[in-house]
Amino acid sequence: MDRNCGDLRQVGRLLDCQNRPRAKLATDGVAKITGHNMNKNSEMGFPAILEKGEPLQIGFVPDGDCAPIAVARESGLFEKYELNVQLRRETRLSNIRDRLIEGELQAVHAPATLPFITNLGIDSDRCAAVTGMVLSLQGNAITISRQLWVEGVRDGRTLRDLIFRNWGKRTFTFGVVFPHSPALLLLRRWLREGSVSPIEVRIVVVHPAQMFPTLKLGYIDGFCAGEPWTSLAVEAGAGVCVATSRELAPLHPEKVLMVRNDFAENRAEEHERLIAALIEACAFCDQPVNRPLISEMLAQPQYVNAPTDCLKNILGVDEGGGGAGAETAPLNIFYKYNANEPTDDKAAWVLGHLYEMIEQRALPLPAGERMPVLKNVFRRDIFQRARNVVFDHTQALMAEAENYHAAPAKAVVK
Repeated sequence: MDRNCGDLRQVGRLLDCQNRPRAKLATDGVAKITGHNMNKNSEMGFPAILEKGEPLQIGFVPDGDCAPIAVARESGLFEKYELNVQLRRETRLSNIRDRLIEGELQAVHAPATLPFITNLGIDSDRCAAVTGMVLSLQGNAITISRQLWVEGVRDGRTLRDLIFRNWGKRTFTFGVVFPHSPALLLLRRWLREGSVSPIEVRIVVVHPAQMFPTLKLGYIDGFCAGEPWTSLAVEAGAGVCVATSRELAPLHPEKVLMVRNDFAENRAEEHERLIAALIEACAFCDQPVNRPLISEMLAQPQYVNAPTDCLKNILGVDEGGGGAGAETAPLNIFYKYNANEPTDDKAAWVLGHLYEMIEQRALPLPAGERMPVLKNVFRRDIFQRARNVVFDHTQALMAEAENYHAAPAKAVVK
């Protein structure tokens, strides 16, 4: 894996220095740098991409944690695994969900809660969905308005004091990016730690890119979301970050690669190769040395479309007075700590919070439904097969390199 990541760093330098069409550069760059011939994939058991075949439609939301998808596209990893992919940038998570359910998208970058919610048919048509890969851990932060900070709010307890002082006069409003998302679960935990009941505040859904302007205009008093929206608010002086998911729920699953169950069954090999490409991309994202490249990449209009300075916290590298090579703990984790495997522990974290919300009637079930039993939504078996694809492919490339012998240099005749 380290060998491939080193190759990707060279791809990054090519992307930064050469002015060629992106799609051509992606495939040419990987082929030249890794010595990888795309036609040789068929020898490794990968089917060739049909020139006129329908591309695999992958939806993503423009948050900082879409980095693995952007890296896989820009570095040619999709092509490396013989995948014909078309990325679809969606600003609303509800669009991501609905278009997956309708079959318009085959795979989506989704909150870790969404496969479970979709299986239950909450807020949408019921659809059997699974995930074979966790794309990222943690990454959210709770940001309050500058006005709340001036009024003394530092945590949930000081917020409770302010609520009591304004009882009957004012309702405090907080934004989350999607109903029943990990951001909502973390916001509820932060409130409870301060002895604030979630029903004592108003929680509304605000689309990610609207978080900062909505906070600045005073329509909300705070929000829980990922980067770069917290950094935008802090850099503009409109908000103050008071907690992160790294503190509230370390290593919790944040985003997953979600597919319909019928896609996972009927197009299993393609699904596994997609996961294999994203595993390599996640490994690249978790190397601090790659942060500048990733920030520049995500800043582009086709991805997050935000200032690079507001994307620096994704990997947590400290550029100030900590000395050469200094690092801070990353806000987002893409590969370390066995991040990508959809383990039972990760599923249990999501289910525990969802069941708690169901018991408290904060998560309404469809009419006539009893307490659900959700199994086989986080699919370790799919991930393990995809990981084997990465291993087999890497071993084949290493064997090819080891067996390569340069032709002897010809004598120069004067």
